[in-house]
Amino acid sequence: MTIHETIERKLAGAVDLQHLEVVNESGNHNVPVGSESHFKVVLVSETFQGMALIARHRQVNGILSHELANDIHALAIHTYTEQEWRKKNGEAPLSPPCLGGSS
Repeated sequence: MTIHETIERKLAGAVDLQHLEVVNESGNHNVPVGSESHFKVVLVSETFQGMALIARHRQVNGILSHELANDIHALAIHTYTEQEWRKKNGEAPLSPPCLGGSS
């Protein structure tokens, strides 16, 4: 299983998500081709309602603690409630979280 797939699986399993994006941004950095060291995650969940941004990030960091300690060099985290997401991106419907094509 790739690190990308592990991130998707862990986040989708730990948080009730309306939307999840995991983007491997390693190619934007000085790392070997095919690396999985730099990621961006976008999560939309009502779980974040009433939570400070730092608490949201701590939750994501906790879920991915093993990967952050061993595999991931950099992780950009973007967390939103559905209302925050719609305010930022308009009224387009959210895509469901990706289950990696195997579920």
